[in-house]
Amino acid sequence: MPLGWAQQASSIAPVAPHAPAILRPYLAPEVPPVRLANSPRLSETVRAGTIYLTLQDAIALALENNIDIEVARYNPLISEWNVTRSQAGGTLPGVPSNASQAGSVAAGQGVAGSQQAAGVSAPGTSSSHVQSTNATVSQIGPVTPTLDPIIQEASTFSHTTSLYPDSAASGTPYLVDATRAHTASIQEGFLTGGTVTLTYSDHYLNENSPTDVLNPTSAPSLSISAQQYLLNSGGVAVNARFITVAKMNRDASDLAFQTTVTSVVSQVLNAYYALQAAGEDVKAKRSAAETATTFLANVKEQVRIGSLAPSETINAESLAITAQQALVDSETTLKQQEIQLKNLLSRNGTADPVLAGARILPVDPIRIPEHDDFPPLEELVKQALANRTDLASERESEAAAVVNNLGTRNGVLPFAVVGGSESQAGIAGTGKTVIFNGQAVTPNPYFVGGIGTALGQVFRRDFPSESIYGGYEMAFRNRAALADYAVDQLQFRQTQLTTRKDLNQVQVDVQNYLIALRQARARYDAAVRNRTLQEQLYTSERRRFELGASIPYNVTQQQRDLMTAQNSEMAALVAYVTARIGLDRTTGAILSANHVSLGEARQGKVK
Repeated sequence: MPLGWAQQASSIAPVAPHAPAILRPYLAPEVPPVRLANSPRLSETVRAGTIYLTLQDAIALALENNIDIEVARYNPLISEWNVTRSQAGGTLPGVPSNASQAGSVAAGQGVAGSQQAAGVSAPGTSSSHVQSTNATVSQIGPVTPTLDPIIQEASTFSHTTSLYPDSAASGTPYLVDATRAHTASIQEGFLTGGTVTLTYSDHYLNENSPTDVLNPTSAPSLSISAQQYLLNSGGVAVNARFITVAKMNRDASDLAFQTTVTSVVSQVLNAYYALQAAGEDVKAKRSAAETATTFLANVKEQVRIGSLAPSETINAESLAITAQQALVDSETTLKQQEIQLKNLLSRNGTADPVLAGARILPVDPIRIPEHDDFPPLEELVKQALANRTDLASERESEAAAVVNNLGTRNGVLPFAVVGGSESQAGIAGTGKTVIFNGQAVTPNPYFVGGIGTALGQVFRRDFPSESIYGGYEMAFRNRAALADYAVDQLQFRQTQLTTRKDLNQVQVDVQNYLIALRQARARYDAAVRNRTLQEQLYTSERRRFELGASIPYNVTQQQRDLMTAQNSEMAALVAYVTARIGLDRTTGAILSANHVSLGEARQGKVK
């Protein structure tokens, strides 16, 4: 077994990393490198610099080594990962901005928080400096909620100084706050178009205000919110459309792979028989060249002994030169056909050292059956409609378009959303006695304590807040949505007509190939009879010349006619085989007719 083949990966599928299950979703899978080595079968067919190739060997080598088939093997894997991506839903995830938490405090926490709770704020002393939302990437049509649970956590540590020229509330002309803000959330989306979010946050504040009776403080909160989109973005069908289409594309990728295999097998069959025909043509041309050379020598000998005039050598030399030129042209065609077939059978083409200097010798001759026994035209058409993978792919694409167009159909509807939220808050800190306006002020004992005291307030639901909301948005005239829907539907109608055209073309193609087969058989039968007659005429004319009853010109004419007859016979033979391959491909029977296993084609290893 060649070293390159032994070292390359046996599979092209991505491999999950070996890691604990909790870490595996965050480690990129390992994708094997491309396989560039040819299978051992290629070396096994070489004997003394010649590749003795049967038709089945040629097909097997193509299934194992052809680049187009290897490229097509990736498509089902890509489609499978697209299904996984679609099942996650949503657009690209957003990135929380920690700047939105810098210097933020909870309502009622410290001087700034107390002012915020009362609806009062001093210029330049906002309790939250930079507000931002998560960045997202939009997509055309209603956006499917993110179906994978998303856990987010953000922690911010800040030290801020704010000027308070009126220090009645703060007790100091500048307020120095040291804050720690922690926010954690988990969000889950649903195919109905709704989302549920659970959020926990905790704000710690330590400030220099002498009037703050709770300092430092912790202010935790726990909230749950839910929202449901209606009309435009609501409903399982519209939100699951990408998942449905991805699954349909996954199925269609298998059909596309089979179509690629069918195409490559057809190319191999045509290239193999073309090479076989070119080889037979070289044999015929070489025989003709040798005969012409012998004839020229004979003419020269007769000129030397005086039985022919010297001018008679002109026709003989012309025949020899023409025959030699035809041989050179035929050998050139043979080499070109070899290169084409080598490229189909190797991943490295003619750069492969095994193929570079080797010549291919097709073992299986071209044969025409004595009789053509084809089913009726109607049965062949039914067979083509049932077996053709390219037609099945078109029908799958048409069905996928119906599902995909749900997005633009729903896009015509107004946008509406309903939702609600419930939150629990708490606050606790270290109590201090503060002299304010000549009186001692102490904190409410209920709020004196640490984080445990504040969490107790949260879970006892001492300070609950609830809200519900609803909203809608209607585009006046709604021209963009109506145009999107109309364009999708018109393009879908074009797709339907194209599919119908291709289905109608099947009957035309079957009829054309049947006519081509009958014509090729008739041409071949006539060419065989003509070649036999030309051989007899040429042999007769040679004998007459040898007996002195003919001249070289007549012999050269008969040999040229014989070469033309041989060319016509081979052309008719190739035309028949080509038409038969085309008919098998048109009816979807080419793989079964040549014993091709799709399972082996997918693996790239033929038994």
